Amino acid sequence: MSKQPETDPGRPAWGFETRAIHAGAAPDALTGARNTPIHHSTSYVFDDVDHAASLFNLQTFGFIYSRLTNPTVAVLEERIASLENARAACAAGSGHAAQFLAFFTFMEPGDHFVASRYLYGGSITQFGVTFRKLGWDCSFADPLEPATFRDALKANSKAIFIESVSNPSSIIGDIETIAGIADEAGIPLIVDNTIATPCLFNPVDHGADIVIHSTTKYLNGHGNSMGGVIVESGRFDWARNDKFPALTTPDEAYHGLTFYETFGDFGFTMRARAVALRDFGPTLSPTNAFMTITGIETLPLRMERHVANASEVAAFLDAHPAVAWVSFAALPSSPSYEWKEKYMPKGCGSVFTFGLKGGYEAGTRLVENCQLLSHLANVGDTRSLVLHPASTTHRQLTEAQQIAAGAGPDVVRISVGLETVEDIIRDLDQALRAAS
Repeated sequence: MSKQPETDPGRPAWGFETRAIHAGAAPDALTGARNTPIHHSTSYVFDDVDHAASLFNLQTFGFIYSRLTNPTVAVLEERIASLENARAACAAGSGHAAQFLAFFTFMEPGDHFVASRYLYGGSITQFGVTFRKLGWDCSFADPLEPATFRDALKANSKAIFIESVSNPSSIIGDIETIAGIADEAGIPLIVDNTIATPCLFNPVDHGADIVIHSTTKYLNGHGNSMGGVIVESGRFDWARNDKFPALTTPDEAYHGLTFYETFGDFGFTMRARAVALRDFGPTLSPTNAFMTITGIETLPLRMERHVANASEVAAFLDAHPAVAWVSFAALPSSPSYEWKEKYMPKGCGSVFTFGLKGGYEAGTRLVENCQLLSHLANVGDTRSLVLHPASTTHRQLTEAQQIAAGAGPDVVRISVGLETVEDIIRDLDQALRAAS
């Protein structure tokens, strides 16, 4: 790989697979090490007093303290921004931390936003309960009926939030129409792209302004490192109205600096890092960044296998006598199939749900009887994973809320891994028979 700037691996001219391996990274200048080093340093030496002052004033880019910036984490941020066809990124210690930092960067007490009702259960609680303690209100809408987002907007609405593919119910809405509704209202569309990954879908190319990832899932891919990231498209005009004073008015913590005026198309990312990450501190560790960088190198290969295996497993479950229904956007029977074909023709990941005729009890018996599939609360691993959401991730919700989120008492979530697909199906079959 040439080192010349005109062949910078981070440029869009390079293919996705090439960027997954090279974007943001280069051989170590001192040692020639080809892998990105793990920089386990809390802090970094300044050249002189003026250099230190310029870093703290955000006049020079560089490394100060690893709560804010770290060389290993920076490679991960650049790589994910490149894969998402976006301008910049800011990593955090988890996907939930990334969501919090993203909203804190532009929300004020008393503000409102609209979110899809098909979300990870923890996000529903974060938005509907915890955020209210910060003075942020959330209404929920149906991505299969985009007009419900417009109906839910208020004068103080500051964003629309959706998952590109919902976890766990594999719902995909008309994303471009929802983006249009956000644009009409002069607010950003935030898309959690964890389940699809940039390998299968680029939200920015379809109108998203901010993209969120739990890097813990497919981007890392091996179930060994927590992480999250906020990705900025660079296309949203934060000054088009008066809704976002945090970005368009002077910041007293930086001698009156105005983030959007000063940094332009990456002003949001700069404020997320220099204010939200600085003050709340949910920093991504360099070791977790390194593990995720390594995982991303095989992302295209892994997603191809995930999609192929999930297709066969879903077909098996759809025909099984103990299964009442399967909610997977890749099935022609899904209400999301039209949008899956439009937005994600290569596939929509390998996380979906199915309902058991035996209800709650059958769901708990199924997960207890799986032998190959692991019963745990994660998705996007190389291993196949199974979970009964109503007794775990969504148990904090009422039954009505569980059903609305696609995680009712009869629901089982599966994350199809990379094992031999016949083995996955064999294990599910014996567990279903035991549960029935």
